[in-house]
Amino acid sequence: MNPKWWKESVVYQIYPISFMDSNGDGIGDLRGILSKLDYLQNLGVDMIWICPIYKSPNHDNGYDISDYCDIMKEFGTMDDFDRLLHELHARGMKLMMDLVLNHTSHQHPWFIESRSSKDNPKRDYYIWRKGKNGGPPNNWESYFSGSVWEFDPVTEEYYLHLYSKYQPDLNWDNPAVIDKLHEMVQWWLKKGVDGFRFDAIAHIVKAEGYPDALNPHGTKTVRAYDMFSNLAHVHTLLQNLHDKVLYYYDIMTVGETSGLGPEQALDYVGDGRRELNMTFQFEHMNLDAAAPGGGKWDVVPWKLTDLKSIISNWQTVLHDRGWNANYLCNHDQPRSVSRFGDDLYYRVPSAKMLATFIHMLEGTPYIYQGEELGMTNAAFESIDDYRDVETLNYYEDKRSSGVPEEQIMAAIHKKSRDNARTPMQWDDSDEGGFTKGVPWIKVNSNSREINAANALKDPDSIYNYYKKLIELRKKHKVIVYGAYDLLLPDDEQIYAYMRTLEDEHLLVILNFYAQEPVFALPEPFEADKLELLISNYPPVKGEDLHELKLRPYEARVYLQRRK
Repeated sequence: MNPKWWKESVVYQIYPISFMDSNGDGIGDLRGILSKLDYLQNLGVDMIWICPIYKSPNHDNGYDISDYCDIMKEFGTMDDFDRLLHELHARGMKLMMDLVLNHTSHQHPWFIESRSSKDNPKRDYYIWRKGKNGGPPNNWESYFSGSVWEFDPVTEEYYLHLYSKYQPDLNWDNPAVIDKLHEMVQWWLKKGVDGFRFDAIAHIVKAEGYPDALNPHGTKTVRAYDMFSNLAHVHTLLQNLHDKVLYYYDIMTVGETSGLGPEQALDYVGDGRRELNMTFQFEHMNLDAAAPGGGKWDVVPWKLTDLKSIISNWQTVLHDRGWNANYLCNHDQPRSVSRFGDDLYYRVPSAKMLATFIHMLEGTPYIYQGEELGMTNAAFESIDDYRDVETLNYYEDKRSSGVPEEQIMAAIHKKSRDNARTPMQWDDSDEGGFTKGVPWIKVNSNSREINAANALKDPDSIYNYYKKLIELRKKHKVIVYGAYDLLLPDDEQIYAYMRTLEDEHLLVILNFYAQEPVFALPEPFEADKLELLISNYPPVKGEDLHELKLRPYEARVYLQRRK
């Protein structure tokens, strides 16, 4: 089993600007998080992952860092951070920082120096190139639309930014940059943080020579992800970071690594690789995208058999060789119940079913703030209510291309990152109890109904269902370490799988739709030996477990012990 504390943990992700505002300025902050630690401890989570809280001009909600060793003033002070860390540890909980090593803010002192002149000592901290044929150095496309290159009139060269122009990429070919970043990581570890989620870590190496990508359609820019994703030298750099810094601390590390499958993931997380504990994979996040590996805004229906195939592949390939990070929602994705469940007619049972799915898989489960309440996509009527830079860029790009407003907004309602970034819904008061001021982004209009205060009072709430799932995971090792076996691979309604550890079998039955299919009990399970651990509907008295008629979005987990 190779037991580790981070394998047995449940992680709760906090998007700090939207979690809880303590001072009425409409922006969530560290003291707000501190005020809700009892809520999180009661839920049962072990680790809090906080999205970036560093000093930042906030062009991309903190993922543009201007000082790695200071706190964004809107979030509080370093004293507030130290108190939060102390209070978490006092409760037996841990803290994972979200750290961006691929790029900084354009207001970071390093970049200010770098752009000041071609002979500045920090010029080579970033990636500068001369233009080509009167345009950018190559045809690569940014994740946020347009070219990855921004012309800087001061020195008449272009700098590279895989994300927005306010997020210039660091030059990992420069040993001085590596030393500075190692020193900074160690500074946080010495403060006592318990881990890192490394943002965009797969992109720190770019193709040598920065060549043009193939462009069969003759477009202005090309999604050239293979030119800056998961290249071989990334592993050398991560092993170097591990051996020089991370190895000396008992921490948890997870990398954001888009564009790979489980075999490639083993290069990051395989036992003995000396890199990361786990990665976030994106294959299942592309299920509803029209174009493979991209085109997120062009939404198509997804198939349950495809989800099974992706998840089962990750479960089986990494078993006994690496470790999975399991999630359905985060700050970059739509709300899981709106995307994979039914947020209109079956919000509560489908949210519970999806929670069962994630928490019964092998790997560390991640809960994104509000997921435990069944929070939904917001679907604001006007583009003026959106704040996400990716969403706003998409809107402008499509408007300038003549796409009808109604079509653009329909895509935004489904896929905007702001769906997950609306304020946490704490109670049925104005602004959902998030702030006494004007929130930085509108609160979802359903906060009067869907909120934490209501959930805590209701023993049958989604929140209390999550709490029971976490309790079961701590009680039964088979849920953490058991081998995974898919059942009914071709069924388009039922997702069922088995987990096995020593003399225990776990049977997980999930109905992903509103129809009522029949589940036939498979071997080696025997109806009279099954112990029902959890279900999102009350059991039916006298039902036949051999031919089990499932209710809409029903979830059941059974345990059977060999005697």
